[in-house]
Amino acid sequence: MGRVLQPIYSLWVILTFLISLLGAFPIMFIIGLWDKPAARRAIWNIVHYWGKGWLFLMGMPVSTYGNRPDKKRYVYVANHISYLDTVLIYAAVPHYFRTLAKKEMVKIPVFGYVYKQLAILVDRSSEHSRARSMRLMWRVLRRECNIAVFPEGTFNETDKPLKEFYNGAFRLAINTQTPILPMIFPDTVKRWHYSTIFGLKPGKNRVVYLEPVPVKGMTLDDLEALKADVHAKMEAALKEYP
Repeated sequence: MGRVLQPIYSLWVILTFLISLLGAFPIMFIIGLWDKPAARRAIWNIVHYWGKGWLFLMGMPVSTYGNRPDKKRYVYVANHISYLDTVLIYAAVPHYFRTLAKKEMVKIPVFGYVYKQLAILVDRSSEHSRARSMRLMWRVLRRECNIAVFPEGTFNETDKPLKEFYNGAFRLAINTQTPILPMIFPDTVKRWHYSTIFGLKPGKNRVVYLEPVPVKGMTLDDLEALKADVHAKMEAALKEYP
């Protein structure tokens, strides 16, 4: 895009995001007063279909590859390279999930309230908070819905396809004997690079579903091998879909 058009497009994307969020907020606020799984599922559905529609209207449509996930319970993991990943993951996963998110996200006006309804919040600097978040994810996975995690923890600003993974998602999968479903987002860094606020560009957003990785019979002794296996599969897929 031209130097003149790109800032205009970026501003348009950000404005439509804020306007649509503010427009839907009263509905989600009322639903959120009923602090139950059914209420969170209803808010998730609003965000899911809004995400798909908003990305399409912004000229960043979602294109999926691989086998669409079935309705079994999974720990979803995806690479993290852009601010847009937070929107794309809600458009990409077809079934209700909750995700792990930084506690600081709640401080963002309006957005923070909505995110709090869908996420399990963690203060990464607190060992107590990290342990509590693991217990909550275990409970949610058993009783309510899928869990989605960016195992890199933060943006991958290295020259490698993936950063090293944290243990949390894999520990959770083993402890609950829930298979892992890896995904990759190859294009979000091209749509919205992490280094700039007004650097958005239109184009498709590919979502590639990889085959589920079973964990049945695994123990925590297998954690490092499981983590390495998923990392290798996602890294190979990122090279296949550059």
